[in-house]
Amino acid sequence: MLQSLLNAWRLPDLRKKLLFTAFIIAVYRLGCYVPVPGVSVSAITQMFNQGGVFDFFNLFAGGALSRVAIFAMGIMPYITASIIMQLLGMVIPQLESLLKEGEAGQKKVNQYTRYMGVGLGFIESIGFVFLFKSYGAFPPDKPLTGLRFFLIVLTLTVGAALIMWLGELITQRGIGNGISLMIFASIVSRLPSGLQKLFTMNPGIWVVMAVIAVVVIGAIIYIQEGQRRIPVQYAKRVVGRKVYGGQSTYLPLRINMAGVIPVIFASSIVLFPVTLAQMTPWGWAKSLSKAIGPGSWWYLAVEVLLIIGFTYFYTAVQFNPIDQADNLKKYGGFIPGIRPGRPTAAYLDRVLTRITLPGALFLAAVVLLPTALIRGINVPFYFGGTSLLIVVGVALDTMKQMEAQLLMRHYEGFLK
Repeated sequence: MLQSLLNAWRLPDLRKKLLFTAFIIAVYRLGCYVPVPGVSVSAITQMFNQGGVFDFFNLFAGGALSRVAIFAMGIMPYITASIIMQLLGMVIPQLESLLKEGEAGQKKVNQYTRYMGVGLGFIESIGFVFLFKSYGAFPPDKPLTGLRFFLIVLTLTVGAALIMWLGELITQRGIGNGISLMIFASIVSRLPSGLQKLFTMNPGIWVVMAVIAVVVIGAIIYIQEGQRRIPVQYAKRVVGRKVYGGQSTYLPLRINMAGVIPVIFASSIVLFPVTLAQMTPWGWAKSLSKAIGPGSWWYLAVEVLLIIGFTYFYTAVQFNPIDQADNLKKYGGFIPGIRPGRPTAAYLDRVLTRITLPGALFLAAVVLLPTALIRGINVPFYFGGTSLLIVVGVALDTMKQMEAQLLMRHYEGFLK
């Protein structure tokens, strides 16, 4: 590992990408500490010290929301917009055709996603300003005037747009996926405070937590990298004097093809009633929030069902068995023992349905792990299951990109 890092640092272009990525992340983290003018940060800090639903949003914002910083909206508006655009691509034929047009169509869809992300950031910033007002963030000597309201909403919205731009800069000129790396940096930034609280407890708890963390991280890597390889045979074709095809290969079907998206989407939906109850005075919203509040059994049951459902749904978005079967047939490929065309599509759909269930159950189990530790054996777990899934997944993806850069230059990579 150390030799691979040294090899990566010796390459001028790779070193430049690593330094650029580190610089953009440093700018992002700096923006998480620059406060928005006109808001009493001490009142907001007390609100977050009580715990609750907004800890989830504060996690993805790297603590910027509790500080009411210019990057308080974090990357969640863009993530929500991306998920909505992918869902709309299944029901709107024009978007579906754009997604199939290749790079040009994808650029247009990305542009629509940015516009939607800015719009969602604007709406969320308005909601948070009213929420902050209800918690006394605007003292009598500095009331919430129209001008101050406009300034705060504008600052938060511009901050959300700036985060999207910084993430795209990393993707284009750095290493890894910029949006994912910014979420990674936000989550890891809260790790020192969690370790500080852990070290104030019994040393036996340290050992228990270390063992659990190693086991969970190993299981996440195993599931994330696990795949079912479908053998594919290509028939020989004679074109002129040349013979094409005839080789054997495989079609990899990942166990967890949806990644961490189902967890984020399910958490956002199940937390929506609680968020609505804290932002509005509606009685029915508060009643619903009490019934399915975080930590309740109804909350956990609904979250598990949503995770499983969204895992299947997002897997269907990512992998279309009919398209795969048509592509195999077009290029002369076939699965041994399976007729090309519709039987191949049915076979791929059946295999994908079977291997997706363990991946969905694993995602649900990892998300439920912190609750089980806190309630079952009274062990604190400050680094949640969703956080571990994101951190490990982003780290693996970034290492694979660095691995590809090293192998292109005949260096031995990270993955043996």
